[in-house]
Parts: sequence; C-alpha cells; structure tokens
Amino acid sequence: MTSLLRIVNLVRTGEATTRPEIGKVTGLGRGVVSQRIDQAIAYGFLRDSDFAASSGGRAPRTLRFHSEQGALIICALSAQRIRVGITDLDGKLRQHVQRKWDIAQGPAKTIKELFKQIDTILDKDSAPTVWGVVIGLPGPVDFASGRPAAPPLMPGWNGYDIRTPFEQRFEAPVWVDNDVNLLALGERARRREANVDLIYCKIGSGIGAGLLSQGSIHRGANGAAGDIGHVRLPDSTDPCRCGKIGCLEAVGGGWALVRDAQQAIDAGSDGPLAALAKKQPITLELISIAAQAGDPLAISLIQQSALVAGETVSTLVNLFNPGVIVFGGAIASAGELFLADVRQRIYERSMPLATRDITITLSVNDELEPLHGGVELAIEQLFDVTFPRWFADGRPSPDRSTVR
Repeated sequence: MTSLLRIVNLVRTGEATTRPEIGKVTGLGRGVVSQRIDQAIAYGFLRDSDFAASSGGRAPRTLRFHSEQGALIICALSAQRIRVGITDLDGKLRQHVQRKWDIAQGPAKTIKELFKQIDTILDKDSAPTVWGVVIGLPGPVDFASGRPAAPPLMPGWNGYDIRTPFEQRFEAPVWVDNDVNLLALGERARRREANVDLIYCKIGSGIGAGLLSQGSIHRGANGAAGDIGHVRLPDSTDPCRCGKIGCLEAVGGGWALVRDAQQAIDAGSDGPLAALAKKQPITLELISIAAQAGDPLAISLIQQSALVAGETVSTLVNLFNPGVIVFGGAIASAGELFLADVRQRIYERSMPLATRDITITLSVNDELEPLHGGVELAIEQLFDVTFPRWFADGRPSPDRSTVR
C-alpha cells in the first residue's frame, strides 16, 4: 500500500511520470512497478498518457494523474467579500464568482449565501463529484474542529459548527482555516519552495499574519497564531473593534485608516482623496490609490500603517527568523510607497542576523490568491496527510479525511 500511494503521488506531482522513472526513484523492480501502476489505474487515480521522448530504445508511455475525476470547492471570506471557486484535483480553476458581503451578518446567513454562490457555479459547470471543501475565514480558527475561535470581526461566529452543513451537503471532507493561512500556502505554491520559512502579513480591513515554518502552517494551540492585529502598541490609546485599547489594527488597519481619513476631511483637509470622498465611500483601496497619485493625506495614512505594521512584524522577525515576508491585502495597492517604509522599520527594529538574508516584498495582489491558497490546503490534506485512510475507497469521505 505504501508503494502504491507513493507512486500515485510521484505521478501527481510530476516527479516521475514513466514506469522507468518510477522504478528509478522508488527502487522497486519492473514487475512490482507495473503491478502497482495497474492497481492505481484500476482505482481511477492514474491514466496512461502520451509517449515520452525516446532515449535510444522504445519510447516509454507517460502516466498522468486523473485530476478530473473529482472537484474541490473553495470558499474564501473576508470582512466585506466572499469568493467561491471550483477546481479540478490538480488545482486548475474551472469557475469562480465573488460578491460583496458583510461577514457580520452572521454564520447562518453567510452559509446560506455560500450555498447560493456554489449552486450558481455548479449550474454553469458539469463538475464531477466534490472531493473536498475549504472555507477561509478572517479570524482565528480551531483547525481540528473547524470552528471559529473568538474572531473579533465576526459577531455570532464563535464556536459555530461550519463544517457539518457542508459535509452533509457534499458528503466530502471540509477544512476551515484562517484566510491568511490560505494566502501563505498560496505564496508557497507560487514560489515553489516546499520548505520555506515565510510570514504573510495581510493588511485589509483588519491585520493578520500567516506563518510558514519549513513549509508547514503554524496555527498554534487554539488557532490564534499570527493574530498580530490585536498586539498592543505601547503609545496608542485608540479603541479597537475587539473592545481593547491600542491594538495594531486600531492604528494601522484599513478601517482605522478610513476613520482617520474621514476625520481629516471633516476637519477641512483638501486634496484628491477629499475630492474622491465626495463621490464614493472611502476605502483602504481608495486611500492606497490616492497615495500613489501623490495625495498628502493618503500618503501620511499609508506611512502610518507601514510604520506600526513594521514595528510589530519586526518582533516576529526576531522570534521566527523568516526568509521571506510578504505583505498583501488592500494595502498592496500602495506599492513601493508602503513597502519602503515598512521595510525600513523592520530593518531598524530587528536583529541584524535575523534580517541578513531576508526578502521583504509585496504580494502579487491577485484577487484569486485566496482560492489558490485554499486549493493548496485541500490537496495537502487529501494527498499528503489523509491519503492512506481513504485510498482503498476510491474517494475521500468526511470520516476518513478530516481531523477529528
């Protein structure tokens, strides 16, 4: 069984795609390799494909992973938006939709809306059987139970059983995780660095961080790892939405910058941002765009966020010693204006050894990033973590594929 699973994963990842390559990598004899491949084909995991280039003799036939036999559903939620996508088992995106949505409406309404959006996709796509569902939430999540753990931005969500309605609907395993963890996994895949030490810091309405240690997500004992938005800033007395005083988010988060921008405009501040504010509501994206255009107020707000975020992340740098820090979320629209200040503050406040080989950069700022990260989580859980439990059944089930 072990050799059978390994052969499927070798083909799935592209590490070995012909029978001779598989024999060389695994050390198994030709007869055993043929037998295992025949079993994998009978189970439906592998298919014969094209012939490879000849090295002098008969050209060997390649194998491919049968990625179209199942589908993955990814639901990525932020404070003000939901994104839903469906992919093949290799992560190829088949369909996706997104819409504005206030997550403070609560879990029952939100799950109903997610089902509606999923049905919209499934009506357009004759997708195969669903093999897994991933749900990303903008707050701490107890990964083992799939339940939100006291999320500050999500009233009514604490301890809510999100997993069961999706398991019952699709008869497939369901994984629930923090949205920034998904972004970190997506960044790992984009960089193709399996063992990377990376911090992904998302600055949107709120602030959070995803931590990759040697390529694996560090979630902490209760799912609160990386919740840096509510780290206390020593000199701040600004009230935070979580009920505390002086949180990083209350000074450098998107909602805090919108608050400060509106207060400045109400007090008489003039310029491009004030002019835009007369035509549409102020958002962090609008502030970032105005800052890029040279608006003094917007620039000062972006710098404010960069300095306090850099100060907090520098503590993580000293503790965690990452090789890469990626800043994403709506703040990424500000580009180098944000990055220059946050990079300077991190270098100022971190130990020289911890920053000697560090890369500090912006995300690609792709709206589909959360969906790509959700796919990475599903594939990791299905084929790296739980594959031996459900392989013989031919497809995963909630009982065999979800951590309990």
